[in-house]
Amino acid sequence: MATDIEKAPQALQELVAKADTGARKAGGLAGRVIAGVCLAWALFQLWYASPLPFTFGLGILNDTEARSLHLGFALFLAFMAWPALPGSPRDRVPVADIGLALAGAFAGAYLLLFYKELATRPGQPTPADVAVAVAGLVLLLEATRRAVGWPMAVLALLFIAYSMLGPWMPEVLQHKGASLNRLMSHLWLTTEGVFGIALGVSTGAIFVYVLFGSLLDRAGGGNYMMQVSFAALGHLRGGPAKVAVVSSALNGLISGSSVSNVVSGGIFTIPLMKKAGYGGVKAGAIETMSSVNGQIMPPVMGAAAFLMVEYVGITYAEIVKHAILPATLSYIGLLYIVHLEALKLGMQPIVNRAPRPLPDKLLRLGLGLSGSVIVIAVLYYLFKAISAGLGAAAPWAIGAVVLALYGVSLREAARSPDLPEDIDIDHPKALDTWPTVRAGLHFLMPIGTLIWCLMVVELSPALSAFWAIVVLLVLMLTQRPLIRLLRKQPAGDGWLQGWREVVGGLMDGSRNMIGIGAATATAGIIVGGITLTGLGLRMTEFVEFVSQGNVLAMLLFIAFVCLVLGLGVPTTANYVLVATLMAPVVVELGAQSGLVIPLIAVHLFVFYYGIMGDITPPVGLATFAAAAISGEDAIKTGVQGSVYALRTVILPFIWIFNPTLLLIDVRSGFDLTIVVLASTLAMLVFSALTMGWFRIRMAWWEFVLLAVAVLLLFRPDAFMDRIAPEYRDVPPAQLLQVAKDTDTDDRVVLVIAGTTLEGDEVSKTVALQLAGRKGDDGRKRLVDAGLTVMPLGDKVQIGGVKFGSRAKKAGFEQGWDVKAVKQRTDRPSEHWFYLPALLLVALVWWSQGRRMKVPSAARAAA
Repeated sequence: MATDIEKAPQALQELVAKADTGARKAGGLAGRVIAGVCLAWALFQLWYASPLPFTFGLGILNDTEARSLHLGFALFLAFMAWPALPGSPRDRVPVADIGLALAGAFAGAYLLLFYKELATRPGQPTPADVAVAVAGLVLLLEATRRAVGWPMAVLALLFIAYSMLGPWMPEVLQHKGASLNRLMSHLWLTTEGVFGIALGVSTGAIFVYVLFGSLLDRAGGGNYMMQVSFAALGHLRGGPAKVAVVSSALNGLISGSSVSNVVSGGIFTIPLMKKAGYGGVKAGAIETMSSVNGQIMPPVMGAAAFLMVEYVGITYAEIVKHAILPATLSYIGLLYIVHLEALKLGMQPIVNRAPRPLPDKLLRLGLGLSGSVIVIAVLYYLFKAISAGLGAAAPWAIGAVVLALYGVSLREAARSPDLPEDIDIDHPKALDTWPTVRAGLHFLMPIGTLIWCLMVVELSPALSAFWAIVVLLVLMLTQRPLIRLLRKQPAGDGWLQGWREVVGGLMDGSRNMIGIGAATATAGIIVGGITLTGLGLRMTEFVEFVSQGNVLAMLLFIAFVCLVLGLGVPTTANYVLVATLMAPVVVELGAQSGLVIPLIAVHLFVFYYGIMGDITPPVGLATFAAAAISGEDAIKTGVQGSVYALRTVILPFIWIFNPTLLLIDVRSGFDLTIVVLASTLAMLVFSALTMGWFRIRMAWWEFVLLAVAVLLLFRPDAFMDRIAPEYRDVPPAQLLQVAKDTDTDDRVVLVIAGTTLEGDEVSKTVALQLAGRKGDDGRKRLVDAGLTVMPLGDKVQIGGVKFGSRAKKAGFEQGWDVKAVKQRTDRPSEHWFYLPALLLVALVWWSQGRRMKVPSAARAAA
């Protein structure tokens, strides 16, 4: 089955290739070599992610060796798949590029090839080591220029120059500098530079998730999600735009590429949106926003999300938990925006479905949703019971249940008509929703496997993706022949077609990873430069000077930096750079201002604003792709997309000051329900404000009332803080008792004071998420979170902070004094402020309803 991108015009395929997979399509021997290396890379990554090396005691690589081989593959393919210049040949590989590819593969794999020798001389590189490191850096920068773009390569060069020219820099940036030997050793021969965390995450997790998305798309999962979206929403007013939003959200579950998401869905939805009456600029902007937001949609949130696991020090399941509500709100807001656009433009549905009475619609919807919930609940408790009751045999029993479910879903697919390969743009036809859903239920099984392994069993991200891919490979190899056999038809070439799709998906995954591999390695140059020169320590003073200690000004500055970097640097590198430099600064300066900012909140802040670079004019590849489909000006499309993006832009500022949006400090099921409902209403109302339209065009006073309602819904704590404080100070001597009484998974908040390395006396407010359960020994809960305290009479001093622990990441300092322990007060719930917000929204709704009864001519005259 061809992917949706392969259905796009040649110019758009080349745009996607230039952005993601390499614009060169070589034939002959060179083409076979590229294909063979892509397959070898994908198979190696599957082997490395699996438990098989340890099962058979074969092919076991440590992290450094695996990263080295990963980079060797990436550099080889970068020179083979990407032409050096726009005028370079696309149908063959020049001899010079073959030489560069072989040299890049050797330099990248150098740590693997000579691991034992290098281990015997740490910090003492030989001339050969230095020569390989210099050559490797040059080749990496050239590969990055080709695959990612010159801005990232130039940025890395600047950090290399800064590392070597420290003594000659301005005083504020001055450092002692680094010799060539020391710099090359740091950047290429250790895990502090190129082979650091970013490349490690690319090797260990990102590749298999990109591979999962490529395989699922080849299997037909992308088309299934598009058809389900069209069946559910295509017959509504503004249906094509709603299809674009929902299908992009679903594709965002499996794909982290904005450009390919735009092209794969946009070739259908943008022409349909234009036909519905949105116009080319708005159609392109809607598709761009829908596709770019796919990177924030759990469980696969683009490459940067996996880096957060390392930088923040929490599990991937926790990151998904924190990210799910903002991502959902962003899509709900965009869905409402396109609905309001349809109302403003007076659109009618472009496809008509046989009308059904409202009770019938509600009954069908209720049965479908309730049935889905019941099935999911039954499977959840069945698998939990099997896991608890069968012990070591549980995986086999669960596997048998999964196979049975696969058989049932294939039987449903066999009873249903085949899904269309695409959407007929000229003569679109309505589809029934539930028959369309049933036709591809088997595509949900690999996604369900991934979510189960990640969120319930809490396997590592790589191992979760491996088992999901195993299920997906079985599906790809068997779905077509088995469906044909169930229909009592000959299997034909179904088996062979499955093998071709598997091979095509493996090659797609590798080609999609070339740029990511180069980008994460180059990001390591930047991080290595920061650690070698101590630039991160200077950033605290610089940001404090720029913001004058104001947290809001500091956040605005960081947002600006992310947007500027996003003009030429991919999201992953943008996140690595800004998170490394800025995230600890925000937490530290916020703490000194008495504001507890969770580290995950800052990292998600940087992540969201890094993604906005794909939209922001004048450079935004996703915008250019959408404009190429719509035939409109890319700058106008980008500006319109930026307007639609406002609903996403405000969310990071809200969760910095109100972490409940990230489901932090949500202490009960009731609280969760209230927060979700209130924030959803707030997003709907804010989206209406950005459009100036609710039920009809807003009057100025309605705009003001709704703006107040949004503030009340998004920040009820700010209003309650003015009435009653959230915390009261208790003596430090009560710390152990407070830690014992703190709810499970809740935080203890402390005011600590001490002397910094610069000799400044500093006081700051810090929060520590405790381990264990409420009622456990308080000292043990603190120790398990990485904090050791020493009671000294009425005083308490921090005795130790475990490296890499929650306490260390929260900003605790060894030797500092605990000045106060903050205990929650019994103040009224801030949720009471939702009531006046609801009244304001209801007032405007009622007011506009009255105005809607006035004849349109009289309303216009008024």
